[in-house]
Amino acid sequence: MQISIDTSKWYDRIWAALIFFTRLPFWRLHQPDKDAYKTVVEHWPLVGWLTGSSMAAVLYFGSMVFPYTVAILLAMLTRLLMTGALHEDGLADFMDGFGGGGTDRQRILDIMKDSHVGTYGVISLILYFALFFSCLHAMQPLDGALLLAVADPYAKMVAAQLIQMMPYARSEETAKNHTIYRKFDIKAGISLAVQGLMPMALYIYIMYARIDWQLLIFIPALVMYFLYLLIWRRLRGYTGDCCGAVVLLVELTTLLVGLIAVQ
Repeated sequence: MQISIDTSKWYDRIWAALIFFTRLPFWRLHQPDKDAYKTVVEHWPLVGWLTGSSMAAVLYFGSMVFPYTVAILLAMLTRLLMTGALHEDGLADFMDGFGGGGTDRQRILDIMKDSHVGTYGVISLILYFALFFSCLHAMQPLDGALLLAVADPYAKMVAAQLIQMMPYARSEETAKNHTIYRKFDIKAGISLAVQGLMPMALYIYIMYARIDWQLLIFIPALVMYFLYLLIWRRLRGYTGDCCGAVVLLVELTTLLVGLIAVQ
């Protein structure tokens, strides 16, 4: 068994995550080492700080200028533009693969790698965006903005556990980005937890009198666990599409639980 040694610096790893998970031109400012891209999931919630807070700012301040429905759409568009719909593409591929591939592992993998979007993918995106919009529309702008800023990094921290819980389902040569993420060591795991839980802890502190924090923490994590069981049963490993789908579904669950809490 060959063990690769990561020689990249901490700022290279953070920069690689920003380049990998967004379409923003960070690559123009600095090009990290190739090995740094194997660690991008370790800083995925940190990217969520950027995308989540950007959505929150557009939603809250946009609602002061536009009708609230327009502000919600602009907030949703903000992340789509920032990420190039990276996770939404993963959700569509995941639903196509698991919906149309049956129990045939290789067929599921082939469908998920296909660039075309099928019926399951289209329906899943429609339902996802409809629920996402409806959750925010049922909240006050400030409540929605705060929850957006929290749900994004928290969902990415929770979804990142797939990397630790199972192997990659493809080979490095057949991976879409030709990179297999490394598993976390203790230091990286603590860093990941801090990135995902710090905004959530602050939100719980602010909203303590209005929410049941146990539900907000554990129900999204439970959804991730059931998705993990499904992925393990069908694929015996994860793919990037699986990670993208799980982060969106966990985030949506967080919004749904948060909506119950703030009503």
